[in-house]
Amino acid sequence: MTYDVIVIGGGAAGLAGATALLRSRRSVLVVDGGEPRNAPADGVHNFLTRDGTPPSELLAAGRAEVLGYGGEVVHGSVVAVDPGFRVRLDDGRTLSARRLLVATGLADELPDVPGLAQRWGRDVLHCPYCHGWEVRDRAVGVLATGPMAVHQTLLFRQLTDDVTLFLHTGPELSEDEWEQLAALGIAVVDGEVAGLEVVDDRLAGVRLASGRTIPREALVVAPRFTARVPPVPGLVAEEVRMGEHVIGAAVPVGPGGATAVPGVWAAGNVVEVQAQVISSAAAGLAAGAAINADLVAEDARRAVSRTASVG
Repeated sequence: MTYDVIVIGGGAAGLAGATALLRSRRSVLVVDGGEPRNAPADGVHNFLTRDGTPPSELLAAGRAEVLGYGGEVVHGSVVAVDPGFRVRLDDGRTLSARRLLVATGLADELPDVPGLAQRWGRDVLHCPYCHGWEVRDRAVGVLATGPMAVHQTLLFRQLTDDVTLFLHTGPELSEDEWEQLAALGIAVVDGEVAGLEVVDDRLAGVRLASGRTIPREALVVAPRFTARVPPVPGLVAEEVRMGEHVIGAAVPVGPGGATAVPGVWAAGNVVEVQAQVISSAAAGLAAGAAINADLVAEDARRAVSRTASVG
């Protein structure tokens, strides 16, 4: 069987795209590796009417909708895509499609500090819109590793009066930045961070290389956001910059999520490294609609060709 569309990635973007296509009576298969980026988080936030829903529950509901419209979901990883969109999975299966939607998300590359990975998505955070409300009025630290550290610090200062900026390996602050931090009562700590202090499975402090520990209940970091690009020939990620600073890599797309590879669309964090769940779902919907329009046009051309050959 050749599917109209194979969706690579079963997160919010992939499931939303699949649902849009299925509602247009397209045959759709979703290939999901089962490793969602937001798995460590307690809940999805800023998703209208679903705020606080555990990520696993949101994905389960999305898969149920896909299945309810007649779609298919298989667990697996794509190891190769051959000409004609023949998709090979890690279990040896080969599937075919007319079009592909890539929604594989991204990987968070954390600063090299012992203990960060174990607390990631819990009390080691990066996004004030994803987790800021949950740490309001608490003792928050910000780990400086790049030029965006002061910006992050100011965003979290909106949520709590108790913010400390750890200069760590970040660049020297400008005079304007020092003035802003001082005016807002933000403490600044020099020296590299060597690790975290955890008590009863809760972050209790940030330990400096000097041995000093600063009590903190949450630590904000700046990961490098790297797109998970499946092995689709010609599909590549490009650097994403914020000013002069490289913050990650993503797949460039045009309107509706069309990539530079004919017949391949992409949506979600693989395209937009700062997208939240709700915006990833919206991008998946847009890509699904664009793919369906492209298929409609091809189907019409084929129908005209058949009619002409009969005549």
